Amino acid sequence: MAKDKNIVSSTRYALICAWVVLMMMVGIVFVISNPSWFAPKHPEKKQPEISKSKNDLWHPPDTASIPSTPDGQLILYGRELVSHTSVYLGPKGKVKAISNGMNCQNCHLKAGTVPFGNNYSAVASTYPKLRPRSGTVESIEKRVNDCIERSLNGKKIEDESKEMRALVSYIKWVGKDVPKDSTPKGAGLWRPIFLERSADSVKGKIVYQNQCTRCHGQEGKGVATANGMEWKYPPLNGKNSFSIGAGLFRISRFAGYVKANMPSDLATYEKPVLSDEEAWDVSAYVLSLPRPEKDLSKDWPDISKKPVDHPFGPYADRYSETQHKYGPFTSIRAAQKKSK
Repeated sequence: MAKDKNIVSSTRYALICAWVVLMMMVGIVFVISNPSWFAPKHPEKKQPEISKSKNDLWHPPDTASIPSTPDGQLILYGRELVSHTSVYLGPKGKVKAISNGMNCQNCHLKAGTVPFGNNYSAVASTYPKLRPRSGTVESIEKRVNDCIERSLNGKKIEDESKEMRALVSYIKWVGKDVPKDSTPKGAGLWRPIFLERSADSVKGKIVYQNQCTRCHGQEGKGVATANGMEWKYPPLNGKNSFSIGAGLFRISRFAGYVKANMPSDLATYEKPVLSDEEAWDVSAYVLSLPRPEKDLSKDWPDISKKPVDHPFGPYADRYSETQHKYGPFTSIRAAQKKSK
């Protein structure tokens, strides 16, 4: 009996040893086949986020894609009107003499195609739309005439005119790849961060003298082109500049425009030259200079809809026109949110 028990024990031991060896062999085969399984685990590295990367932003369609058709010719004429508005509609315009001599692209850079350069990317996708400034639903044609009347100090053109049809055709072409009811990254203007103080026109004048005079001149009167019909560098004040009714007369919009694009010979939205404070301050200086007046009595029928930096009262809050023009804006923004 003892002998039989020893035999059974030996058999069990042999089976256990065989099982262990078999498992070890299976393990070795698995490791050889899957070496990465036993590699040390490291957290996955995140790629640095580049919010202003060209891959993230809207870019205009290629002009080479404009078809050689009557519609294409209208688009090209619209582009020409944006680029050289004064040649056609300026004081000595070929078509009509109805504006102050500035070109649309003096404010809408490179014919409205530069990211954060006051571009046209989201116009076709968002219009018609309700605009609180007028309190009405506006068409693209109405928006174009707003620019002509306010920024170019001009007279509106008829919706059915060849010039209006060309301008609208071009603007729609620029934004043709933007889905309806959407606004792409890079549309319009850069939105600067509010300062915790008022923008300072005295400091801004220093920034202007250091960075802006070589293009716009010591007094901001601009530099005309050789033909005398356009502005190579537009005037920033005086009768030939934009009026107090223009969108860029709001300091946050002007500061965003300056931050992403000025000085125009050095800065880009990817590599701005001015700091945030410099952009705000130089904007305060430029907007403190004299410029054409505009009747704004019909603007903002609901005064509670006025932006924090709309520089003309009355307001639905207790803050002064000076603070609404130059800031600081954080307290105004907080009051507006609270009232809602």
